[in-house]
Amino acid sequence: MSNKELEAAVLEALDMFRPQLQADGGDMEFISLDSENRVHLRLVGACGSCPMATMTLKMGIERYLKDACPEIVEVVQEA
Repeated sequence: MSNKELEAAVLEALDMFRPQLQADGGDMEFISLDSENRVHLRLVGACGSCPMATMTLKMGIERYLKDACPEIVEVVQEA
């Protein structure tokens, strides 16, 4: 899968996950997909200041993305 195809698949998967964040007053911004297949995201809204944000990112978003796109190595939170 090319980098552009992988990025498109990541964006589609993020759009599928996004309603779960929005239900709690939060959201996420896609920043980039780097050369090591790490997805860089910024949590915003209620998710940006939530003490459980790291757990949401790793146990929720990262797990979902790795299932949808096995090429993804990690999800990294940007400030």
